[in-house]
Amino acid sequence: KQRNKHMYPSVFRCLRTNPVAGHRSMSQSSLAGKVAIVTASTDGIGLAAAQALGKRGAHVVVSSRWQTNVDKAVALLQSQSIQVTGTTCNVGKGEDREKLVQMTLEKCGGIDILVSNAAVNPFFGNIMESTEEVWDKILSVNVKASFLMTKLVVPHMAKRGGGNVVFVSSVAGYQPMQALGPYSVSKTALLGLTRALAPELAQDNIRVNCVAPGVIKTRFSSALWQNEDIMDDFKRQLSIKRYIGEPEEIGGVIAFLCSEEASYITGETITVTGGIGCRL
Repeated sequence: KQRNKHMYPSVFRCLRTNPVAGHRSMSQSSLAGKVAIVTASTDGIGLAAAQALGKRGAHVVVSSRWQTNVDKAVALLQSQSIQVTGTTCNVGKGEDREKLVQMTLEKCGGIDILVSNAAVNPFFGNIMESTEEVWDKILSVNVKASFLMTKLVVPHMAKRGGGNVVFVSSVAGYQPMQALGPYSVSKTALLGLTRALAPELAQDNIRVNCVAPGVIKTRFSSALWQNEDIMDDFKRQLSIKRYIGEPEEIGGVIAFLCSEEASYITGETITVTGGIGCRL
């Protein structure tokens, strides 16, 4: 070790005086000056993503369908010294998507990051009993709106020299859950959308990635984690023997994917599942 120290004195001097050179930490200001739209962001994973991006310096634009939820999320984020703008938005509606983008441009001056988190699941049961209406609703919000939202923001990201898109999929996209057939299929589609868009948008210096959470303790997934039979099945597949993840554990991964630390990553899905094997 002593010999190495003498062989590389300049390196050791640099590491002593500037520890960051040796360990690029996720700094508090790593996203300073960036503007991030996070859909369905007043609760659960969306809110955790907004917090993680905001704590790293981004101005976050939060939205959901109900004004009271938007107001609550904005107040919470402001109390954490996060720059935030909020509005109502139903991403299934074209005019709402356009309004969200326009408001962001007017209030924040541009768009650098899109976290597409909005999803619906109006059906719980045997897939063979799912109706055309169920499929239309799920595919319209979970897949089509994710793409159309991306299409709206890409020209504005390109104007700023690049950007990041992150889709929120699910472990169910890899291993369909019995009672959530149509929802699971919509989440598989997001894995494909990520891979289809990544080479296309790379020419504009826009990276496209995806996060596939396992069972996370949110209101949206409560039908799963409050069901003992389903959770027993999940526990058998886990490596980390804590049976449920926290929204913050997804928020941090999303913020990482939007940061310079992930600048050579595109077209990828990071699975955050406690070790459940994921492959298509």
